[in-house]
Amino acid sequence: MATRAPTQEFLSVAQLGAPRHSEPESILSRPDGLALGAGAQHYGDMYKEILYSVDDPVATVTLNRPQSLNAWTQRMAAEFRHAIYQAEHDPAVVGIIVTGAGRAFCAGADMRNLTTLSAGGSVETDNADVAVAEWEFPEDFSGAYTWLMALRKPVVAAINGPIAGMAVPIAMSCDIRFMASDAPLVTAFAERGLVAEWGLSWLLTRQVGAGHALDLLFSSRRVSGTEAAAIGLVQKALPADQVLAHAVEYVKSLAARCSPTSLALMKRQVYSQLTSSLGDAERDALRLMAESFVRPDFKEGVSSFVEKRPPRFERLS
Repeated sequence: MATRAPTQEFLSVAQLGAPRHSEPESILSRPDGLALGAGAQHYGDMYKEILYSVDDPVATVTLNRPQSLNAWTQRMAAEFRHAIYQAEHDPAVVGIIVTGAGRAFCAGADMRNLTTLSAGGSVETDNADVAVAEWEFPEDFSGAYTWLMALRKPVVAAINGPIAGMAVPIAMSCDIRFMASDAPLVTAFAERGLVAEWGLSWLLTRQVGAGHALDLLFSSRRVSGTEAAAIGLVQKALPADQVLAHAVEYVKSLAARCSPTSLALMKRQVYSQLTSSLGDAERDALRLMAESFVRPDFKEGVSSFVEKRPPRFERLS
């Protein structure tokens, strides 16, 4: 299978790859306790602060510093971006799941780093071994974490436990969020003398409205997964031990029924049109609709429906 160039436009359809067929399943070990298929791959020797595995059609990126509630470091950020890059260009992957090891999703920035910064120091690490070169995104979606919104593949946050500080904009940059019902979410920035970091003011406001956004930012109060689902911050609240399994089944369902090309194009439509007019959105939709009529996935979608069989859509690579 040909490898696509790493530099990508916003969800470019020109980067579509050839179909990939599922391999038969067998049980392999997995740190989150779920079964892996026979074609599953672990990359344990490559990363120090995350875990990365691929089990067609799911890539799972697990923040892996459980002793510090998966507090975020520069090394973790570099490994995270490197692993997501692999998933974005792997035809075995239809959707990407982000979760945390142990009882937390992510407690935010590592306090040792914050202490160093508050004293006027700097934090430097050597991440050359996991650097991703020339992975470009549109200006509005090239921030520290908002580049997740420019990927072609769905990104699902499986918020299995506490989430705080800078981890909130990371989760908000994912497309779908499932959260443990009793897990606390805390923005915390006001309590640290900081601001709504990493585009969070924009992200929160578009998800839950200005009132809820300001309440979460002003008060820094603990919000449970149940309340987060009620105000639209996450799509579903579940028992903690069901969050990751639900995310996996969600991605598997997309892979079984939906065109990856359609998912990529609709993701682009939603995010690129957040600041456009209704008229512009409709004109863009008409253009994309006309293009879809001559794409192989349209023929396959209609044929599979008429023939009452599962569709066989091409994967993205």
